[in-house]
Amino acid sequence: MEVGFISQFTDGRRVFRHVENADGKQCIQVGNSDPLEESYCHWIVNGKLPQLIRDPADHKFTASFEVTNALPVGAHLSVPILLRNGKVYGTFCCFSSRPDPSLTNRDLATMEAFAQLAGEQIQEAVDSDEARQTKLRRITAILETRDLEMVYQPAIRLDEPGIEFLEALARFRSKPYEPPDKWFAAAAEVGLRTELEMLAVTLALDGLRSLPKTAVISINVSPQTVISEQFGGALSSVPLHRIILEITEHEAVKFYSPLMKALEPLRKQGLRIAVDDTGAGHSSFRHILQMRPDIIKLDMSLSRGIHLDPSRRALAAALIWFAREIGCMLVAEGVETAQELSTLRDLGVKIVQGHLMARPAPPAEIQDAPAC
Repeated sequence: MEVGFISQFTDGRRVFRHVENADGKQCIQVGNSDPLEESYCHWIVNGKLPQLIRDPADHKFTASFEVTNALPVGAHLSVPILLRNGKVYGTFCCFSSRPDPSLTNRDLATMEAFAQLAGEQIQEAVDSDEARQTKLRRITAILETRDLEMVYQPAIRLDEPGIEFLEALARFRSKPYEPPDKWFAAAAEVGLRTELEMLAVTLALDGLRSLPKTAVISINVSPQTVISEQFGGALSSVPLHRIILEITEHEAVKFYSPLMKALEPLRKQGLRIAVDDTGAGHSSFRHILQMRPDIIKLDMSLSRGIHLDPSRRALAAALIWFAREIGCMLVAEGVETAQELSTLRDLGVKIVQGHLMARPAPPAEIQDAPAC
């Protein structure tokens, strides 16, 4: 066989998805298509032609096909590719330019085996595409309906109990429930991360109007969103001394220059920068040195169980010292027990955040800071 290909049946046409040409023969190109009814494949799937054709001249139907002489087609093998639901995706075919009387059912069985393997891989791609389309529909619906609530979690001072700032956190009401990080990850997968983050930013800034005029809020944004055109416009009418940006690093930042350029004029107007998730993920010291943050947030993976783990205590102590040396405020996240709080206090942490002190709540339910 001189040419092998996988085709997909779609909208009444046969589209060539994968093509292998021997000896430089380029009679078929990936992406090309032709009317389905003018192909051998269509009539083979419908049982009008056999899957194994040694010579088109043996069949009146194929002898009259224009493609038989145009390519030309001499011998032809074709097997349907079936998806899990029984639907025909297309066909796995090969042909030569000359008849081949040596072809047997063993050759056809080989084709069937490869068609099954191809079908399994295609099914994976179909599943992946369907999952992506589902995510796209769900994210688009959130953007259209603004079905998103912002709640605020206090960061509490330990030295003189009070609220240092309130972190704005997104809560999605759509069913089935998924945590916010899953929603934002899904938005990134379908190319809508900036749009979803900007919706959260807009709603967070709306909530700022319901808070006391001295309140400061922190907003989580990715570097990609910071350098977008929408971001600067959203902050243009906001008193920036009341805003902290928590730069989330879901993936390593490749180029800092555009990010720093976008932040520079905002910082001059009072905006503060926090590096989130320090001690976990991509938040490396290089990231901290590049960002020159005003606040370093100790990741909850270090806070949780810190009273039980000398290694966590040692790393936290190093980060606390580092923050002090470079003039940064340090905030410990995810504090849930009195033992964790006591250990962090002993290490020198001045500001903590977590369910032990206060859970996230709407603006109207924000209470004064508890004594710690």
